[in-house]
Amino acid sequence: MMRALCVVWIALMLSACASYQQGNKNSMIRASYEAADRLAAMAYPTVKVDQPVIVATFVQLDQLTETTNFGRLMAEQVASRLLVQQYPIVELKLRGSVFVREGKGELLLSREVKDISAAHNVQAVVVGTYVVAGEKLFLNMKVVRPLDNRVLAAHDLAIDIDATTRALLMSEPS
Repeated sequence: MMRALCVVWIALMLSACASYQQGNKNSMIRASYEAADRLAAMAYPTVKVDQPVIVATFVQLDQLTETTNFGRLMAEQVASRLLVQQYPIVELKLRGSVFVREGKGELLLSREVKDISAAHNVQAVVVGTYVVAGEKLFLNMKVVRPLDNRVLAAHDLAIDIDATTRALLMSEPS
């Protein structure tokens, strides 16, 4: 009986590791986590882990009020990674804020950054823009201090466009 329990326990542990490894192999998740790690390292110690941060939906470079599922998902993944690093993330979707646009995500225009930051008492806002060129997607992310719009950290990356990324980009811009 004890042996059977050990076999079941080992199987459960191995299956848990397998699903983690599969998720970790996804290039978009890996890229977003590495980018969040670099932003956090570059912004520290100016951006402190005990003060709130907002991660805005990433937008298309040529249409700063438009995004796709890619922009929304990448911002969510960066926020998740920063949360793992102990940064308190302010979730705008649950705040009833006028700055959240239905179906668009949390799009922050420069004139809104100071207002929303003061309303939520945040120390920094993570913003991002992306553009597609051929089979590559280029993404720029910045950590901005809302009081003076100073860029505290920035990171650029290029992602190969696979079927998953293409599907996320093909969603209706909103």
